[in-house]
Amino acid sequence: MPSIAEKTYAPAASLNVAFLGLGVMGYPMAGHLSKAGHRVTVYNRSAGKAQAWVAEFGGKAAATPREAAQEADIVFSCVGNDDDLRSVVLGENGALAGMRAGALFVDHTTASAQVARELHAQAARHNAGFVDAPVSGGEAGAVHGRLTVMCGGEAGQFAVMEPVARAYAQAVTLLGEPGSGQLCKMVNQICIAGILQGLAEAIAFGKTAGLDIEQVLQVIGKGAAQSWQMDNRGSTMAQGKFDFGFAVDWMRKDLGLVLSEARNNGARLPLTALVDQFYADVQHMGGNRWDTSALIARLDGKN
Repeated sequence: MPSIAEKTYAPAASLNVAFLGLGVMGYPMAGHLSKAGHRVTVYNRSAGKAQAWVAEFGGKAAATPREAAQEADIVFSCVGNDDDLRSVVLGENGALAGMRAGALFVDHTTASAQVARELHAQAARHNAGFVDAPVSGGEAGAVHGRLTVMCGGEAGQFAVMEPVARAYAQAVTLLGEPGSGQLCKMVNQICIAGILQGLAEAIAFGKTAGLDIEQVLQVIGKGAAQSWQMDNRGSTMAQGKFDFGFAVDWMRKDLGLVLSEARNNGARLPLTALVDQFYADVQHMGGNRWDTSALIARLDGKN
């Protein structure tokens, strides 16, 4: 179960906050909020994980999103997809039913821009705020409190959440109107997919050519080919190790959001569509839970 690393927290007013969803990302993010001095109530669909979080960090566990949100100044969420997000926000036991007027909902799920706009409107009807705020940085970024947060929403509401989110983030940026955070996350995933495919092909080529790949990566990593993916995944890709990081299933979900949005706005994404199909190949090889760097497995026959 992910915990958190040591971090120095900037001074901030102590607030009542709720955190809905204690998965690989949410568990440490909520932990940083507690360590930063906020009074945290957590909710998780599997109650045992919420109780484990309370045992580690203190605070309270709630039986429903509505109960978790009742005293909160800010309600945070990090769940699986659009439907999961609606289930914790809307309905009789959803967070909006319990939120007081003037409270703010901040969603860290990677979801569609459409659902972000929909829930922003729903929150406004309840006299509450809503900021879509997907993150990048993976489990390591969450554990170490170094996530990048991409936000869409109203400037005044962003100003409320930004200093609080700094508990688990190194950068928190408002990109524009509701949905803009999700659109920025889509740009992020397009970049990652393309870079990983290029890196996979480069490593496979170098191995076939008989080169010492570790040496090659050290050399080209000091030039124009350098990238975060090369620095952090190049060596493990060459070794066929894919048992960490962001899973193929999650990337396919994200690329599905990207391609759906592209169909709506007319953007042409031929490489992204191709890499999405390459990830489908990895799934068929049994690599659903492999790290996204497993694209190279298609090229070297690992299964």
